[in-house]
Amino acid sequence: MIKINVLGTKYEVITKKYDEAKAFKRHSVCGFCDGYMKRIVICDPVTFPGWEHEDKTTIGIAWGETVRHEIVHAFLNESGLANGAAQYDGGWAKNEEMIDWFTLQGPKIYAAWQEAGVAE
Repeated sequence: MIKINVLGTKYEVITKKYDEAKAFKRHSVCGFCDGYMKRIVICDPVTFPGWEHEDKTTIGIAWGETVRHEIVHAFLNESGLANGAAQYDGGWAKNEEMIDWFTLQGPKIYAAWQEAGVAE
């Protein structure tokens, strides 16, 4: 288990096997952010159906992207944005495509901020 600070709120990042969290199968997800319990739960990719034979490097990359994805959800939750965006057909803060964009581009944006000397 890892503990992280999300805008002053402590979140636990937990990795579980596929059969240890019913939400993985119920929602067809490999990770989720529980804003009520302040935890991020990630499926161990080796236990996720179809991933048992993937290369360890690929598994590590996928695990990291999933953790970053769920951390973005946590930041939106703690910013008070997730609930206000919960519309019938889905608000912007629940848009998985947008969260994926932040997940993939965030490290590149941060690296550019570091190069420019404005990361902090």
